[in-house]
Formats: sequence, C-alpha cells, structure tokens
Amino acid sequence: MTTAAEGFERAYGYAPGGVWAAPGRVNLIGEYTDVNEGHVLPVALPQCTRVAAATRTDGVLRLRSREAAGAAELSLAELAPGRVEGWAAYPAGVAWALREAGLPVGGADVYVESDVPAGAGLSSSAALEVATALALTELHGATCDRPALARLAQRAENAFVGVPCGLMDQAASACCTAGHALHLDTRHLALRQVPFDLAAHGLRLLVVDTRVRHALADGAYAARRAGCEAGARALGVRALRDVPYGQLGAALDGLADAGVRRLVRHVVTEGERVRRVAELLGAGEPRAAGPLLTAGHASLRDDFAVSCPELDLAVAVANEAGALGARMTGAGFGGSALALVEEGAAEAVGGAVTAAFAAAGHRPPRVFAAVAGGGARRVYRGGERTGATGAPRTPP
Repeated sequence: MTTAAEGFERAYGYAPGGVWAAPGRVNLIGEYTDVNEGHVLPVALPQCTRVAAATRTDGVLRLRSREAAGAAELSLAELAPGRVEGWAAYPAGVAWALREAGLPVGGADVYVESDVPAGAGLSSSAALEVATALALTELHGATCDRPALARLAQRAENAFVGVPCGLMDQAASACCTAGHALHLDTRHLALRQVPFDLAAHGLRLLVVDTRVRHALADGAYAARRAGCEAGARALGVRALRDVPYGQLGAALDGLADAGVRRLVRHVVTEGERVRRVAELLGAGEPRAAGPLLTAGHASLRDDFAVSCPELDLAVAVANEAGALGARMTGAGFGGSALALVEEGAAEAVGGAVTAAFAAAGHRPPRVFAAVAGGGARRVYRGGERTGATGAPRTPP
C-alpha cells in the first residue's frame, strides 16, 4: 500500500479504490508560448502529486491533503467558479470541468499528497489537477484521452480557479513519457516525444529551486497575457505564434506600444528557440542547446520582465561555474531555474549557486538533478467498492 493510500485510510476510515500520480515538470524551453498557441518543450519530473480516491454515490466530493490545512466537503451539483477557495479549488475545479464536459463523474473521497514543491515554478497545481482528473475519470468509468484530459484540467484552472494559464503544464503532466521531452503544439495538440536521455551524453539538468514563491493569480501573469493578445490584435493575427520569425523586424516596426513590442519579441524569438532546441535534441546534440537556454533567460528577464534577482543570480553563477546554459523555468516572479551541465561539473555548479545565495543573504536554494520521467498513471489499485453511507471502512 502506498503512503497516499495509508493517508486516505487514516482520513476516511476505509481503503481507497486506487492511487493516481501525476508529475510536476520543468520546461526546457518555450516560456509564455503556450498562452500564444505556440510550441513548448517540457520534461516531466520524478516528483509527483498522488491522489488516493474512492467513489461516493451521494454526489459529494470530500477533499483532504497531507500538505495543506483544512478539509472540504462539497456538493458536486453546487460547484461553480468562485465558490471554493484555497487548495481545494483545484480538485473541485477539475470535478466541475469534467462534469461540464458531459463526463459521467460522480462523488468521491479524495486524499492528496505531493512532493512537487508548491510555488517553485514546477507545476504543482497542474500535477494536482491531472492526478485528480485521472482518478475521477477512471473511478467512474469515463473515457477521456490524455490531450483532452489536459484541456479539461486547464479549463479548471482558467475558469474555476481564475488563473489564465496556458496548456503546457497540464499537457506535460498528462502526456510526457520517460526519457523524453514533450514537443507540444498547443494550438493543435500535436505531440512529439523527443529523446532526452542526458545521462547517455554525460550531461545533467540541474534544477535550482530559489524558494522564492510566486502567486500567479495576483494579476502579473494575466497582464502579460493581455499584452500578448493586444499585440496579436494589432498585427492582425489570431495569436503571436502566427508571426513568422523571419518577419519579426517588420512586425515590431508596426507596433506603437514599446511594452507590447517587448512581449511580442520574446514570444516570437522563444518560439524559434523551441524549434531549434527540439531539432538539436532530435539530432543527438543536447550540448548545443545550452546557449539557447541562456538566450531564453535574457529574453524573459529583459523583454518579458518576469525574472527576479534570485533567478538572475542562479543563472549567472551557474554559467560562470561552467554550465553549458541556464535559464529560469516556469512563469517567473520567483520559482526555479535550470542549468544544463556536464555530469562531472554538476556538484561544482550546484555548490557555486548555493554559495552565491549565501553571500547575497538569500535563503539556501534547493538544487537537484531532473530526470525525464513519465506522465500521469495509476500507481496503486485498491478495492473497487461502492456503497451508500459514510460508515467507517465502507465507501459512501
């Protein structure tokens, strides 16, 4: 029995129907391109959110978490955007989105545990959403392929929680395969698994969790998304992915607002970086991707303005200590950076970043190696019992 299953049994007094896990992610390249219908290149992490769950027949959703205080008991029929607050809004929003889509999802008891650091830019919210979506659909026998599941998880975060995120995080959590990066076209949901076995090339990908926590619902993310949409309207395109890289100069000349120009320049150049990195990985040349990662950070720092001093320090010091390239990953305003390093240099690079944080008076970062893991899956199969009451050891 998994620890999540044990936690479920302690919380509810009976064994769960199963446990489902969904990973966090690091985005190798392609930041803010998903909200512009473009391409991204994320990698799933070994760190996962696990959801232990069992069906109920009374239309009630009960939610408890190992990491977060407070339990919730909600009527599925009464779920609506704005009615649930805190961490419970994410799994509740998933149940709402699945039902809104016509999937036959009923009540459930849910227990959550996670080792994906919250607020670290590693997509803890998407991991929770996708694990919940997979648990609810499989428990209730609903059919939903992985890209569609990711779309519904994104809808939960957009419409129910109120964060206007793109599709990348949910798609990475749902669709990645071990040993690969996911080359995703977020407009058409076209997926391509790109080899990402860095160990075979004597390389490592280090993640530096700065422990600076961000909150994406505070408006900064939404403001940048709105600026991108304004740029697309001004250029007469559906989304910024439709601006050809070779015509970027002319497009920028046609934009009067300097802030919008910077946003457009980042999105279009970042789309080109995604294309080039995917091409290099496919050709077995991951080392050559390093400078593109660093260029992506400069663009996020200077044009998109979503970095912070801790991220800039991590990237600069990693590169000075011998990294092949480094960049922030995720939405920014804190969170994590990543560094592509030679295997033999990993300890020195991580140590240099940690020492630089200490010298600057920052909290010690958490540095770890990322290995490309698999997407969401069922990790434990428990009893498949259903009943009508909430008596101990008998699922409602």
